[in-house]
Amino acid sequence: MKPHFDRVSIIGAGLLGASLGLAMKTRGLAGRIIGAGRRIASLEIAHRIGAVDEITLDDREAVHDAALIVIATPAAMVMDKLDAIRDACRPDAVVTDVASTKRAICDHAAAFWPRPRRFVGSHPMAGSEKFGPAHARADFYEGSVCLVEQSDDLDSAARSQVRELWEAVGARVVDIAPAEHDDLLARTSHIPHVVASTLAAAVGNRENIRAFIGKGFRDATRIAASRPELWRDICLTNREAVTAGLDEILARLTAFRDALSAGEAGAVERHFQEGKTAREEAVRE
Repeated sequence: MKPHFDRVSIIGAGLLGASLGLAMKTRGLAGRIIGAGRRIASLEIAHRIGAVDEITLDDREAVHDAALIVIATPAAMVMDKLDAIRDACRPDAVVTDVASTKRAICDHAAAFWPRPRRFVGSHPMAGSEKFGPAHARADFYEGSVCLVEQSDDLDSAARSQVRELWEAVGARVVDIAPAEHDDLLARTSHIPHVVASTLAAAVGNRENIRAFIGKGFRDATRIAASRPELWRDICLTNREAVTAGLDEILARLTAFRDALSAGEAGAVERHFQEGKTAREEAVRE
């Protein structure tokens, strides 16, 4: 049985928030959806495409009497939003987010929200280098994986409703502890963005480079086209895990550089073989 929320508040009318609104509308999961945000232009687009029914610049007004509240802002803003709406939510409201980092957000909620906690962290792993409500789609979450917080202080009913929400919009739900989430995502998402941006900056600025850019460079740097401020916030809210992962990469690059400089053919080939084997095991295409 699919969930239904009579009144929904989505704070943040970007790609993820507007796509969730469209997905819920299309599937009959929501009665009325209120969109809140800082930019009236984005809210008006979300309203025009049918992702939300009402718009407001006031987060507290948006959450009033809402059964479900989704904070769809960048990671660095989620904790401030939680503080702002905490005493404006109805007692039985289910609250979640879509941020790409979880440990700092969930620790903050655990410290300041009533227990059993009805804020349940989420991370739908659906994204694009495109952004803004103009690119929102009702099928945006179909076939994606959504990571849902697993912590001892959560309200079990609220957690079940969050899981049901993401399943209802087409995602496969995976339960995960916030710290484990951040450690794993640093290596599979956050660091790849750092590396892609670094490669693009190091190679892309060379004079007359355009004629020599092929599919390999485009594939390796595609995600470097994402919003810089979004990835700034993701890295800063997960800086310990990202820093540790970067140290590992730097060590591997240094070892490869030394082997290459010394002409050690076996070590050079081994570097590429280890990467090939690891990717085949991880992706299994």
